[in-house]
Amino acid sequence: MSQTLSTPRSPFLDLKALSALAHMRFVTRHQIDGAYSGRHRSRQQGGAAEFADYREYVEGEDLRRLDWKVLARTGRAYVRLFQDETNLLCTLAIDASGSMLFGGHANYSKLRHVQWLATAFSHVISRQQDQVGLAVLSDGLADLRPPGSRSAHVQGIQQAIETLETKPATDLATGLRDLFGRLSRRGVLVLMSDFLVEDLEPVFNSLRLFRHRHWEVVCLHIIHPEEERLPEGLAYRFEGLENDGRIDASPGEVRKLYEDRFAAHCATVREMSLAAGCDYRRVSTATPYLETLGGFLVERAG
Repeated sequence: MSQTLSTPRSPFLDLKALSALAHMRFVTRHQIDGAYSGRHRSRQQGGAAEFADYREYVEGEDLRRLDWKVLARTGRAYVRLFQDETNLLCTLAIDASGSMLFGGHANYSKLRHVQWLATAFSHVISRQQDQVGLAVLSDGLADLRPPGSRSAHVQGIQQAIETLETKPATDLATGLRDLFGRLSRRGVLVLMSDFLVEDLEPVFNSLRLFRHRHWEVVCLHIIHPEEERLPEGLAYRFEGLENDGRIDASPGEVRKLYEDRFAAHCATVREMSLAAGCDYRRVSTATPYLETLGGFLVERAG
């Protein structure tokens, strides 16, 4: 007899808080390709229903979908899944470069905010019987867990999010190109990044690969409020988080220039996201992750 070992719940998974979003669903804006039965529009046209897999029965589903032979044999309720039906295949791509550690002195860095947000996304997506995957991007594609829906798979993703470690270097473009080559089925890509790279053009060229294959791409631009303006004071030492060196300066001397350049950077990320056919959303770490997620789901539900 097999024994199921209990897995500790991720500290970033607050089920009580997430119960407020129980009535909400992650809705796609375009037709997608999926693997199994779900609530999303399929790009596939016609063809006979071909058996693909099983998944556990969810209370309230149509009993006609139950596989009664499996129930009689195992005592567990499963439904049959077919290839010509579709569900959501969503890959959460997380920027784990050094700049995502900004804000850590207050114990709530950009990376920490993403850990809460991505864990909540994985819960919402898997709860609606869709499939969720994880890609970790830093100096390339550091980790990949293709989309799946089994409980153990989702728990594994949440554990990987919990133990994320950053690397100083950033190569989002290469990581995204590698990810594109590793994922065969089109779906939804949710990229969570601060987009602080030397050159944005290669990053969005990589995202265009997904769009050309009819992926739905969502860019969540993560911003810490302390990045938007320099602190008050006479003199500070500024130190880069990605081996950028350090510089001593008076904030008053460079404040206006810095704020203008940061605002221009944010505007450029938005413009390039929309030009590449991606959805764009600016995400501030000052806004509770649950509020961000709820607003995102409401907006997509239309």
